[in-house]
Amino acid sequence: MTQSAAIAWAKHYVTLSNAYELVKIKSLFIPEATYYSAYFGEYRGRDAIHAMMQNFFSRFPDVHWEVSEYCSIGVDRVEFVFIMTGTDILSGEHVERYGLERIYFNWDGLIKRIEICKPGE
Repeated sequence: MTQSAAIAWAKHYVTLSNAYELVKIKSLFIPEATYYSAYFGEYRGRDAIHAMMQNFFSRFPDVHWEVSEYCSIGVDRVEFVFIMTGTDILSGEHVERYGLERIYFNWDGLIKRIEICKPGE
């Protein structure tokens, strides 16, 4: 694994997320992956992560992530600041969130863990 490969994998994940490709996203995770979001909690296992994402994309049907730069923070990790925009169908309000995301990969390029932090955490 190289740093540039890890960055390419992270970009691919964000591209699939912006295209609402949930089945393809699910295949990017190892079965025992973990996902932590300061906004939505922690999920353990690929199936639990997929179910959370299905609910999230249903709640924010026009969601989009803007990322300006991806940074390698080790051979197997990528970090980036994002702006998430979308409409929350529960409230009908436009949402704009800033955050920091870290993606941890295994040597095959699959996601082991994702961490999403609020600004300043």
